[in-house]
Amino acid sequence: MGSAGGSAGATHVPVLAGRIVEVLAPALAAPGSTYVDGTLGLGGHAALVLDACPNAQLVGIDRDPAALAIAGERLARFGDRVRLFHAIYHELPEVLAEAGLRAVQAICLDLGLSSLQIDERDRGFAYAVDAPLDMRMDPGAGLTAATIVNTWPAGEIARILRTYGEERNARRIADRIVTARAEEPFTTSARLVRVIADAVPAAVRNTGGHPAKRTFQALRIVVNAELESLGGVLPAALAALAPGGRLAVLAYHSGEDRLVKQAFAAATTDRVPVGVPAVPDAYRAKFSLLTRGAERPGPAEVAANPRSASARLRAISRNQEESG
Repeated sequence: MGSAGGSAGATHVPVLAGRIVEVLAPALAAPGSTYVDGTLGLGGHAALVLDACPNAQLVGIDRDPAALAIAGERLARFGDRVRLFHAIYHELPEVLAEAGLRAVQAICLDLGLSSLQIDERDRGFAYAVDAPLDMRMDPGAGLTAATIVNTWPAGEIARILRTYGEERNARRIADRIVTARAEEPFTTSARLVRVIADAVPAAVRNTGGHPAKRTFQALRIVVNAELESLGGVLPAALAALAPGGRLAVLAYHSGEDRLVKQAFAAATTDRVPVGVPAVPDAYRAKFSLLTRGAERPGPAEVAANPRSASARLRAISRNQEESG
């Protein structure tokens, strides 16, 4: 998902590609191993993992039918090693049940937007081009960005801008949106961008990137219930890992990364009070961290692929405990 690059037909550049393969490949050496890409996007990470791990099969999940179609074409060379599912990643248990799998060896979640969603102008994700205020990753879903900005109260709009966009001028922007929609409902992104820019103090407008960036991020997260989905998939993914299995998560903003950090911390902590001299095996943590803190792309990758700049990778493995 959060991969970067040009449009669907252009070069597709998965974020931290080499590192993702390095982290997951040790769990995929045995014949019949299963790799789950819960945010398949255009299939960049999946292709690299399948190339590096010839014994692995792929279960690919994405909520975006257009992305699934393109990924299916790009992964066709792997034949029956690939199975694709139209679902949201928090529906992982249902997908695995449909695939006839009780446990898997590796899972990757690359959060945020895919190149397809960013670069297809009519999807409404980009603030730099005029497009319908949609922002749905799955066009069949109900809530759109237009519904939020045209019908939600100013207080609720301000809340989501603060919570999901970390927007310091949330109330000013929300009030301007409500005033502007009373004159005429918002239909496309260009007018919303102008209203946001006018609401932000001039001193702020010229620093910290585009003035609409945080608002658009917040709207997208709410439209797609991204943090709720992430909160659902993390325990499901950990539970789905076989002994020795590995989970890698690429987050792109602090709200996502905080949820991942908290889930991984809980999974790698023994379930007894600190200081107990001997921890019974049944109470030992079932998981171990594979990364120290959050790993970030290096300067060379960021220079070549600016969309990777905010990426934060965390990875965890299930310990080789007795399976009985």
